[in-house]
Amino acid sequence: MISNGCRLLCALLRTRRSPQPARRLLTAIALRVKSCQPAARHWWEEKNHEDGVKWKFLEHRGPFFAPPYEPLPDDVTFYYDGQPMKLSPAAEEVATFYGKMLDHEYTTKEIFQKNFFTDWRTQMNKDERKIIKHLEKCDFSEIHKYFFDKNEARKALPKEEKQKLKEETNKIQEEYGFCTLDGHREKIGNFKIEPPGLFRGRGDHPKMGMLKLRIRPEDVIINCSSDAKVPEPPPGHKWKEVRFDNTVTWLASWTENIQGSIKYIMLNPSSKLKGEKDWQKYETARRLKNVVDQIRSQYRLDWKSREMKKRQRAVALYFIDKLALRAGNEKEEGETADTVGCCSLRVEHIKLFPELDGQQYVVEFDFLGKDSIRYYNKVPVEKEVFKNLKLFLENKNPDDDLFDRLNTSIVNKHLQDLMDGLTAKVFRTYNASITLQNQLKALTNEDDTVAAKILSYNRANRAVALLCNHQRAPPKTFEKSMQNLQAKVQSSQIYACSSGCEQSRTVVRSFTTDSSISREMEKKKKQCERLEEQLMKLKLQATDKEENKQIALGTSKLNYLDPRITVAWCKKYGVPIEKIYNKTQRDKFAWAIDMTNEDFEF
Repeated sequence: MISNGCRLLCALLRTRRSPQPARRLLTAIALRVKSCQPAARHWWEEKNHEDGVKWKFLEHRGPFFAPPYEPLPDDVTFYYDGQPMKLSPAAEEVATFYGKMLDHEYTTKEIFQKNFFTDWRTQMNKDERKIIKHLEKCDFSEIHKYFFDKNEARKALPKEEKQKLKEETNKIQEEYGFCTLDGHREKIGNFKIEPPGLFRGRGDHPKMGMLKLRIRPEDVIINCSSDAKVPEPPPGHKWKEVRFDNTVTWLASWTENIQGSIKYIMLNPSSKLKGEKDWQKYETARRLKNVVDQIRSQYRLDWKSREMKKRQRAVALYFIDKLALRAGNEKEEGETADTVGCCSLRVEHIKLFPELDGQQYVVEFDFLGKDSIRYYNKVPVEKEVFKNLKLFLENKNPDDDLFDRLNTSIVNKHLQDLMDGLTAKVFRTYNASITLQNQLKALTNEDDTVAAKILSYNRANRAVALLCNHQRAPPKTFEKSMQNLQAKVQSSQIYACSSGCEQSRTVVRSFTTDSSISREMEKKKKQCERLEEQLMKLKLQATDKEENKQIALGTSKLNYLDPRITVAWCKKYGVPIEKIYNKTQRDKFAWAIDMTNEDFEF
């Protein structure tokens, strides 16, 4: 009713025949009506759609495709066996992918070189294939230098040119980077389709070096509302398919050629759909705490089951629960790196020690987990678990499955029977979040400075990262940045000493009767306190940095820790939320920041 009134008033205001006093009156009424309209609601305050429906209306511009290949300048030459050679456009483009990576470790690996050369030859014409038969005779050095110089020139552009490039990027972002979803203008997470290149993979991936083909509109499926404007494909092209499926959350999809996996264009983490999914994920994990003791009692009973399948399932659940191990999915041999999870552990991945370092019944784990990150851990286990593992290992070879009667589907089916929505991943989220909450309670001191409380928070987060095996290689710049930080600490210490802070405090105590001296020395004392506070901050930063050297805190913070625990802690202990979450993270967890008070318990 109000919006109709606004439209009527606006129409009257646009008519030139309205007298000036009447126009002023109408303007005043329009402003009053506008002020009476309800403010735009947050998505978490809106009514949910019926089951299965993700949205009612979705409209977007479609993906932004990688620009076409620009041939190399005439003065940039590829050499084969010492002789200059002009390549066909398709072969030259793939040669540039390799040339750009010459200074990268990947190009030194035999499997990368082999896969690249095999795929490169498929892009050559008949004459090129006759000549180019050995990668070691190929000279990409001029190509590498060309792209290196081009990159350096881009960095050295004057401020005005950089600003122009930024404006062009922003223009693309405005056109392709947003969609309309149920009345909300939502940001799209990855609207740019990845350009063609060479596949890298994680760890020693068997397909590294293979050619990632260019994605064209004919490869892409578009998803939007039936009543929305379907995005136009680039001129001369057409979409593979247009769908109107409001039970899914993706905007576009295609199948990549390396592993045959489906890629999606999705909304930004701060969007309604992503936020709702996060909220539901943490609510499911919270529900687990009501039944977790019952589940633990059950799998302990199953350790003594007469059925071997039940025993294996019970021991696997114990590891998923106690160690936050991923369940592990079945993989096709030669398709992916040799990474495993709990259900796909092999005999070679564990060792049993009846006694080790003064502890009984110790299991040593050593395997490659997700993203080829090594999981190495020695953990004491309960006697029944140890006895079962010995049983599972009997008469098996090193490459045999430890849990030979188990897979991820069996585990998750069992968990679904125990609690609706329960999977192995929910255990991981639950244990990560409950660990953070318990650690924060144990580590936080109400009287600490904000800097000290942040160190306590990061230590609590580190405990979670260690539990979930979120490791990283030390950053290349680590040593230099640590040296810079230590230099700041040292200079602050020297400055504090040269300012005579301790002496100033003594003088203040001695001259409290003389008001003029007392005022001056009180001022000096406050200055010294500020210096000491800065020094303490720097020392805490140095400690934090050193402890974070090989731990990735971001993964758990963004994916496994209920943000309401963090928000409640910040509010309870007076820590500004921006000290824990950056702007992007605050947007992602806006729902948690808005709805959580300091009394929240996971």
